[in-house]
Amino acid sequence: MMHYAMVINLGKCVGCNACTAACKIDNATGFGVKYGRVVEVETGKFPDVEKLYVPLLCMHCEDPECLKVCPTKATFKTEDGVVLIDRDKCMGCRYCVVACPFMARFFYEDSKRPQGLPRMDKEDERLGTVEKCDLCIDRVKEGQNPVCVDTCPYQARIFGDADDPESEVHKLIQSGRAKTLKEEEGFGASVYYIWW
Repeated sequence: MMHYAMVINLGKCVGCNACTAACKIDNATGFGVKYGRVVEVETGKFPDVEKLYVPLLCMHCEDPECLKVCPTKATFKTEDGVVLIDRDKCMGCRYCVVACPFMARFFYEDSKRPQGLPRMDKEDERLGTVEKCDLCIDRVKEGQNPVCVDTCPYQARIFGDADDPESEVHKLIQSGRAKTLKEEEGFGASVYYIWW
């Protein structure tokens, strides 16, 4: 069995957004759409305040809320734990956008495009549907990492098989250092964070 997962070490992330740019280029996403983004978070109490940069993307949950609400079954989960969208089945109702607790889904529509801005190559086929991070599954099937992992200049992201006891991802998860967001809500996210 295989289960893809990612661990992001926030101690190494400097908020450069190289991952965001690489994802946007590789996926040819439209205006205002970022499958991955980096947010600034302040921790601590004044005067001992620290700023962290937290990369956010689809969490590829074990128990995805988006899948539960999809009326056409366009959202589905693969055997290796990746949550995907079948664009041919997506009717653009956006129930999944509302249901996602991580705000990781985007609806493609022309009304958000500034007048005169040309469309990206893949954008016409996406109009009227919902899109999100797919962990670069086509790259992964070819033995590569997701583009955000390979692009990170500080190697803050580690990707691999969480079920493989020899993988770095598995070891970090088992160590207890890597935690998921909203862990107490039981989504079973496949993206983990090392906070210190």
